[in-house]
Amino acid sequence: MRKKHNKARSRYGLQVITLCISTALVLILLGIIVLSVFSTRNLTNYVKENLVVTMMLDQDLTNPEAQRLCTRLQARPYIKSLSFISKEQALKEQTAAMGSDPSEFVGGDNPFLASIELTLKGDYANNDSLNWISKELKAYPKVADITYQHELVEDVNSTLSKISLVLLALAALLTFVSFSLINNTVRLGIYARRFSIHTMKLVGASWGFIRRPFIKQAVGVGIVAALLAIVVLAGCVYGLYRYQENMLSIITWQVLAITACAVLLFGIFITAICAYISVNRFLRMKAGELYKI
Repeated sequence: MRKKHNKARSRYGLQVITLCISTALVLILLGIIVLSVFSTRNLTNYVKENLVVTMMLDQDLTNPEAQRLCTRLQARPYIKSLSFISKEQALKEQTAAMGSDPSEFVGGDNPFLASIELTLKGDYANNDSLNWISKELKAYPKVADITYQHELVEDVNSTLSKISLVLLALAALLTFVSFSLINNTVRLGIYARRFSIHTMKLVGASWGFIRRPFIKQAVGVGIVAALLAIVVLAGCVYGLYRYQENMLSIITWQVLAITACAVLLFGIFITAICAYISVNRFLRMKAGELYKI
C-alpha cells in the first residue's frame, strides 16, 4: 500500500515538474515578444536619433560667431546634440581621407565651408518635421544650406512602422497560442485527479473548496515557471550585452523590468484562469462521463 502511495506521489511530482517546464517554455516565447515590442520604440528612437542634419555655414562666418550660433541652437526643443566642424577641421579631415591637400588645387585657399552637424530627438526625425525645422534653421544669419537624406528618413520611418505592426500582430497571436498551450497543460495535470474531484463533490465539498487547492497549485506553478523564464531571458539579454555593448540603449533596464513583470503576471494569471476553467469542467461532469474522456 505504501509502495502505491509513493508511486502515486512520484507520478504527481513528475506531472508538476513537467507542467512547470512546459509553462516556462511558453512564457519564454511570450517574454521574447514582450521584450521585442517594448524595445521597438527604443530602437526607433535610436535609429532616428542617429540621422544627421547638416547646416552649411557661410564662408565669411568666424569661429566665435559659429560657437554663438551653436549655443542658440542648443536651446531649441528638437535638438538632441550638435557638433561644430570648422573650415580648418573639414580641410584636415578631407586631406586625411584623400591623401592629399585639396587646397593645393585652388591656389592655397580652403575650399570647404564650416558646418554644424545636428542630431534630432526621435519624435522630430520625420520628413514633415524636418521641413519646418529646415525653414527655421535657414532663417538664422549666415546659414548657407540645410542638408539631410530625405529618402533615408522616409525609408527608416516606413520600415520601423512595419516592424512595429508585425511585432504587435505576433504578440496578439502568441498570447492566444500561449493561452491554448498552457490551458492544455494545466488541464492534463487536473485530468489525472478528476476522480478525486468527483469524490470530494460526493462527500459534500463546495465547488469553491474543491477549486482552491488546484488554483493555489496552478499559481505556484505559474510563479516558478515565470521565474525560470525570467532567468533564461536574463541570460539571453546578458549574452547580447556581452556581444554588443550598445544594446543597453535599446534594451534598457526599464524594458527588462516591464518584461519580467509581464511574464510573472501572465504566468500567474493564465495558470489560475486555466485551472479554474478545467476544474469547473470536471465538476460539471457526472461519474459516467469521467470514464469516457
